[in-house]
Amino acid sequence: MKINLFNEKFTVIDTKEKITIADSFVVRQNKIGTGNGEAKLYVGNENNATRDFFGNHGFTIKCFLMKKDLLNYLNETKVEYLKPEQAYINSKILPSLWNKRKNKIDTLLEKIEFEIIEQIQISGSRIYVKSSDLAYEIIRELSLPNITFISVVKLRGQHGNIEYYFRLFADFFGDETHPYILQQEEKALEAIENIEEKKLKIKARVGQGKYREELLNQCPFCPITMVSDDRLLVASHIKPWAKSTETEKTDPFNGFMLTPTFDYLFDKGFMSFTDDKKTILSPFLSKMTYSKIGISDNKTFSLLPIKGREKYLEYHRNNILKK
Repeated sequence: MKINLFNEKFTVIDTKEKITIADSFVVRQNKIGTGNGEAKLYVGNENNATRDFFGNHGFTIKCFLMKKDLLNYLNETKVEYLKPEQAYINSKILPSLWNKRKNKIDTLLEKIEFEIIEQIQISGSRIYVKSSDLAYEIIRELSLPNITFISVVKLRGQHGNIEYYFRLFADFFGDETHPYILQQEEKALEAIENIEEKKLKIKARVGQGKYREELLNQCPFCPITMVSDDRLLVASHIKPWAKSTETEKTDPFNGFMLTPTFDYLFDKGFMSFTDDKKTILSPFLSKMTYSKIGISDNKTFSLLPIKGREKYLEYHRNNILKK
């Protein structure tokens, strides 16, 4: 798999899929518990896979963040700053912190480089890293404990240079949508006075009812697995429900019928499609994971129903795909 960054084509070597951010790592302003934070980041247990990914004992590696990713992450987590679900010790100042941090990120370069060093003085099977560079401190400053995780992509540049692409993501207790937003959606549905319209919208939200029936008429099987038993098919929105207009929410062209694994990959932005029916895989899942699932990048699925779905797929590639 190859990706283009900063006018250079990189080869994806491998991916460290999820490093969860603990309360002990973040700056004091973000903490739930007591203490000032340890500054060192736990990146995995001592094993061959972790060693192969990061390097030999005592490694120092060249890394980078991307400004656009940091701004996306701040937008994803803004609702947690405004309507926190966790008991932050500084919850009252979180809204002002969001604005301050957004302004800070706005001043940065598009590529924010840093180095991390393995903390060899720490004994045991757990691998920790640390850095004194600005980008590393930004990670500590922006990360919210428990709901933030980092994915790291190991890249080889055109001249053989190895770089590690760090990106922050938000996971709101098992969901990418914040609980407050879900509550607001439910209130909006409950506020609909017309009973039939309410039933239609509630069912369409979870891929059921008339929306599912019309989508099944157009796509009676999963174009990836060819499974046609409708009990095993999920009516997956292309443009998410929360981002769709009232018309788009129930438009059968705003969907595919997919088996559950591929519905999850598509819904979470790990997979998308080109208008000529080829897969686009996110670099933020590992080659091993994709191999186990049985999907590859740039693979053509000739029965994928594209016509009428082009505008939704463009939105998905630009806003949902993790790239």
